[in-house]
Amino acid sequence: MEENTLLQQNQWRYIDQSFLGQTFHALQSFAMDDTLCATVGKHHTSAIARTWVHQNTVVLGIQDTKLPYLKAGIEYLKEQGYEVIVRNSGGLAVVLDEGVLNISLLFPETEKGIDINRGYDAMWKLIQEMFFLYEKNIEAKEIVGSYCPGSYDLSINDQKFAGISQRRLRGGVAVQIYLCVTGSGSERASLIKEFYARSLQGQRETKYVYPSILPQTMASLSELLQEDISVQTVLLLLLQTLKKYSHSIYSSQLNEEEAIVFHQNYERIIERNNKALTF
Repeated sequence: MEENTLLQQNQWRYIDQSFLGQTFHALQSFAMDDTLCATVGKHHTSAIARTWVHQNTVVLGIQDTKLPYLKAGIEYLKEQGYEVIVRNSGGLAVVLDEGVLNISLLFPETEKGIDINRGYDAMWKLIQEMFFLYEKNIEAKEIVGSYCPGSYDLSINDQKFAGISQRRLRGGVAVQIYLCVTGSGSERASLIKEFYARSLQGQRETKYVYPSILPQTMASLSELLQEDISVQTVLLLLLQTLKKYSHSIYSSQLNEEEAIVFHQNYERIIERNNKALTF
């Protein structure tokens, strides 16, 4: 893989929201990235790295809302103690919990435009660098049988531990990854497998193709590295790696202008989410 200059920034702004716990709703995260996309798009800030963790939540993609028996699937997830939301982008269902670290990298769009693969490659490169000392080959390829499969699934020995997505908005590019750090990858996959079983109820003729999930295709980094690593360990690796690509990193939260835009985005996302989940 060729050197990716997207990671090379004069300055990285770091927004850590991994510690907010129950007070931080997953819908707020999507409003947050929309807000920060606009900020970097206007060149009001340097490139941003944002980290976030949410309590038990299943995030559905737009396609999942077209499942024939979606209500039954959602009822099952709620019985298992998960909240359900719909994100405003593509892809399919993923699991968030306290063992899953999410990282968003936000860049301003360049004059020529940032090629979509270049954004994915930047995140892949970042994760490879972070875990370089573990001497594991981290591949980017579709893992058939995983939930939310895509060509930039990250895996070790054909077991997926992360998925990457992108969102482009108002001159900004957000590259997002979920990293299954601790816990059981196969248990998370089993949850989503049962969600699809209840949401499809054997119906094969559907508008979209939904994954046939094989739980053994997924694992957490703790399982794959055979080491008791934590979300905090990974946060430290992230900061150490970003320092290699930058003259400085500074930590911040939203400024006053961003906070106003965030609240507007959050209200809009709540409204859209409620519409998507109205049966």
